[in-house]
Amino acid sequence: MKVSIMALDKIIPFARNARKIPPQAIDKVAASIQEFGWRVPIVVDKDGVIICGHTRLLAAQKLGLTEAPVHVADNLTPAQVRAYRLLDNRSHEESTWDLDLLGLELFDLKDLGMDLELTGFDFSEIDELLARANGTGLGDEEAVPDLPETPVSKPGNLWLLGKHRLLCGDATALSNYDLVLAGDMAAMSLA
Repeated sequence: MKVSIMALDKIIPFARNARKIPPQAIDKVAASIQEFGWRVPIVVDKDGVIICGHTRLLAAQKLGLTEAPVHVADNLTPAQVRAYRLLDNRSHEESTWDLDLLGLELFDLKDLGMDLELTGFDFSEIDELLARANGTGLGDEEAVPDLPETPVSKPGNLWLLGKHRLLCGDATALSNYDLVLAGDMAAMSLA
């Protein structure tokens, strides 16, 4: 992929851009460009019309920049350009976050002294995710997870966990005690 530098006034926004860009998104991308530099070029067609990168252009303008890295996708047909423009924005909506892993990542970044606002999350989101990573989240202790379509364990399965035994079964069935205790009734505590 060839990337070149282009004057901002030569980059043409797509007149029918269906994606609405809120001011806070522009602010976040501007902060990202300031902190990390340009990491993703603006993608334009052979005429300089933006395919992907309207927010990056607006952020660069906000920062008072005069040029930006650009990739000219001159090998795409006009139909491909239009379809890719939509796909680039739509595909982001298909993703979700693993909130536990996200919280851990933010926690580690905090320990490294990173400004967590540079991640694009707002303070309330960051606080909630850090609490989750810290184990202090307000999770519902009584919540029961949905049953998986294909369970890993089934009644009668005995799991050996070091010197411990875990049986998937009915605690009211005496035969299950025989399985889990392996016949050692002395191991059963009647506290």
